[in-house]
Amino acid sequence: MDDLALKRMFDTGRSHGHWLAKPVSETLLRQVYDLVKLAPTSVNCQPARFTFVITEAAKARLLPAMAPANAEKVLHAPATVIVATDSRFHEHLPRLFHHRPEISDLFAENAALARETAERNATLQGGYFILAARALGLDCGPMSGFEKAQVDAEFFPDGRLHSNFLINLGHGDPEKLFPRLPRLSSEEACQFL
Repeated sequence: MDDLALKRMFDTGRSHGHWLAKPVSETLLRQVYDLVKLAPTSVNCQPARFTFVITEAAKARLLPAMAPANAEKVLHAPATVIVATDSRFHEHLPRLFHHRPEISDLFAENAALARETAERNATLQGGYFILAARALGLDCGPMSGFEKAQVDAEFFPDGRLHSNFLINLGHGDPEKLFPRLPRLSSEEACQFL
């Protein structure tokens, strides 16, 4: 990976809350997912599901669940993705982990293990999503600050999917970024044993 790509993904990659009036195509959003699906997950479980909120009608459904400070961000973002977790991800394992299809039974018989595996790996896939979007030239604004139960009732009424977090997507307005906040040093955050 060259320095420019690393810079785009990390050094200049920032969490945006203000957006330029530039659309984001469905084709580009599909390209982001096509990168995300290649990233590793435990037993190739791929439990994340991505719901792209791009129309005014869909935004109107999402806005009531947003914290007031985040509602404006969603309203003006060209796209918002709901990163959700599929509680029955293991049903796909006979195909996704085909050399050991019986692994599906392990999760079907152990709800706690299935929930922990799904939540961890869907969150990991959400992180991959941010990196993939940045690599393809999009800016991201990941968010908590919403009523999960309300989002789930509105977008996933059958109860199979559960929202994890949201990511606004588009071309961020660099003029409205705050200065980068401090980060912990390796001495503070790492152990080398």
